[in-house]
Amino acid sequence: MLYALFYAIIRRGLRMNVISSDTEAEVLVLRHELAVLRRQIKRPKLRRRDKLFLAAMSRMLPRERWAAFIVTPATLVRWHRELVRRKWTYKHRPPLGRPPIDSATRALILRMARENPRWGCVRIKGELQGLGIIVSTTTIRTILRRAGLGPAPRRDGPTWRQFLSSHAKGIVACDFLTVETVFLKTLYVLVFIHIQTRRILGVGVSANPNGTWVTQQARNLAMDLDEDPELCVRFLLRDRDAKYCRSFDAVFAAEGIEVVLTPYRTPQANGHIERLIGGVRREMLDHVLILHRRHLLDVLREYAAHHNSHRPHRGLGLRRPYDVGGPIPAPGPARPEAAQRREILGGLIHEYHARAA
Repeated sequence: MLYALFYAIIRRGLRMNVISSDTEAEVLVLRHELAVLRRQIKRPKLRRRDKLFLAAMSRMLPRERWAAFIVTPATLVRWHRELVRRKWTYKHRPPLGRPPIDSATRALILRMARENPRWGCVRIKGELQGLGIIVSTTTIRTILRRAGLGPAPRRDGPTWRQFLSSHAKGIVACDFLTVETVFLKTLYVLVFIHIQTRRILGVGVSANPNGTWVTQQARNLAMDLDEDPELCVRFLLRDRDAKYCRSFDAVFAAEGIEVVLTPYRTPQANGHIERLIGGVRREMLDHVLILHRRHLLDVLREYAAHHNSHRPHRGLGLRRPYDVGGPIPAPGPARPEAAQRREILGGLIHEYHARAA
């Protein structure tokens, strides 16, 4: 009885919306069938020709009639943009200009650069011109740069990695890091590290790192180096931070230590201390709430003692910084039950020592 009532209401409604032709009735039936199919299929699979047809039909129907499509209006617009993009795609044509340098000439330029490290681009151009080969200076410079050969004054000298490796025993690096306290006050930390042994030589904390404070940190480090004859420091490696004043460099110059500046915007050139700062943050600072300057200084000094005396380092063959330069300690008998734990920084870091017999 209920279905019969619904059927009568639908027929009465269709008669009120007078359908003028069979075509309109057919369109109405197709729309209803499409709505039924949409309820059964979540996402229809369309082929490329289906997308082309629907995108073309979307240009013929007004936007308010796009409800008939089985995809969203944004999808139709995206398909149309792809068609426009493909329309303006042409075959690649080689650019007109100078012919490329042949491989023999390129090999000769690289050979001259390697056999004569003090020759510049103009000198190589003149030598080629004497052989009847005309190549511009810009082309020679491009060929050398792509081959990894720098300018003439740098080609016969050590690279940055070679400099650090060969002088690691006499290099001390320094850098700043910032720490936010519980009360959102910014504290600046200046750290010094010895490259070869990875030892933390000094830590300073200040809320206002002016020239006077930075110079005093340099004096403190110089006095510590005088008390340790094993550290023969020749270079101080730092970045170009404006906090380092002239008096800071003058302290090291008076001690016979040359200040070496890293290149612009290259923190990887001072990678040892960047690795140290990252380790300090991951192992300690990210898990401690700092109250004030004195609290931060105590925490850093306790961590520095752990870092120098106990923490093994991969770059040192899993040795400790204080063990570098001395004989490798012989391993004792394997007694796991004799391992004793020691807590550092309230249990944040653990050290394990062999229990005394």
